[in-house]
Amino acid sequence: QVQVVESGGGAVQAGGSLRLSCAASGTIFSINAMGWYRQAPGKQRESVATLSSSGRIYYADSVKGRFTISRDNAKNTVYLQMNSLKPEDTAVYYCNVEIRRTVVAGPRDYWGQGTQVTVSS
Repeated sequence: QVQVVESGGGAVQAGGSLRLSCAASGTIFSINAMGWYRQAPGKQRESVATLSSSGRIYYADSVKGRFTISRDNAKNTVYLQMNSLKPEDTAVYYCNVEIRRTVVAGPRDYWGQGTQVTVSS
């Protein structure tokens, strides 16, 4: 079994900051990419930021310069520091982790349950 648990969401005013955390636990041989996605009401889920095991980083254009993704491999944890938050950042944020459970298993995506981020103007 693998568990992916997010924390750190909440409500802030525009211009504020939040830090999201996501920890993967259970039977894990290795972790490839870790990332954050978000889904606003009435919209499709979109990629916000991803970080590969080799250190390659992707940011959506809408968050570049404001959000920072990082990971602690020893803790199987990925973080998303969100600064200068805007009302349009309001969404449920989901963590995605690409995990190999055994040495012979292929990678598979695991999702967290989501954490709400609400930014008021």
